[in-house]
Amino acid sequence: MSSFATFTVEDAVATLAFNRPEAKNALTWDMYDALCHACERVDLDRTIHVFVIKGEGGAFAAGTDIAQFTTITTREAAIAYERKLDSIIDRLERVDVATIAQVNGVAAGGGCAIALACDLRVCTPAARFGVPIAKTLGNCLSAMNYARLLETVGPAYLKDLLFTGRMIDAAEAQSLGLVSRMAEPDKIDAVVAELANTIATNAPLTIRATKEAVRRILRTQRIEHEAIDDLIATCYGSEDFQNAVTAFLEKRPPTFTGR
Repeated sequence: MSSFATFTVEDAVATLAFNRPEAKNALTWDMYDALCHACERVDLDRTIHVFVIKGEGGAFAAGTDIAQFTTITTREAAIAYERKLDSIIDRLERVDVATIAQVNGVAAGGGCAIALACDLRVCTPAARFGVPIAKTLGNCLSAMNYARLLETVGPAYLKDLLFTGRMIDAAEAQSLGLVSRMAEPDKIDAVVAELANTIATNAPLTIRATKEAVRRILRTQRIEHEAIDDLIATCYGSEDFQNAVTAFLEKRPPTFTGR
């Protein structure tokens, strides 16, 4: 387990907490690996009936740590990055038990993808969701992550969010059906615990069957990974992307030229 993520089990509920508050829980590969490891532990332990993911320090997860993009300089590296991220999010999506994202603060980029891959999302009024890559790096998503957004918010809203790079607040997210429940910061732990315990006392086979049925139905509507490899290669291989990574690390705004 990563030093920036802790895994605990209480009764029938497992919890993974990202804990890198100085970086708004920006995700390192160790943290992504910790998520996969937690998924394995949950599936191997039949006494666990609910899996909760949350972030400490006022943020859920601010996306992939930008420092990790400095090595992406070729078509192969770009596609390998998106494939690896896909495998991580897919692993979370395939967890047998019910999953809950407990969101307080920002859930952006990879953090938003993790929240969307969970079955339910409970958030505070301070929660914000989005994929602001049009403002930050000028890259794009994988086919699978576009599909998850499309399933959740529909094509018009997906384009609105991705074209503008804006973040949506908790109230707007709830109006879209993205958020299951809202709770104040001092009550969200109790609200999530109550929801998790309610689910945990219900029939595990019904929940597993429902999850898998929905996953199989949605899978039939998704295109293959390779369908947009050309788009991934174009974005990640651009001057805009390389310059934007440098600008982010130097704490200055990027300038996009379309090259």
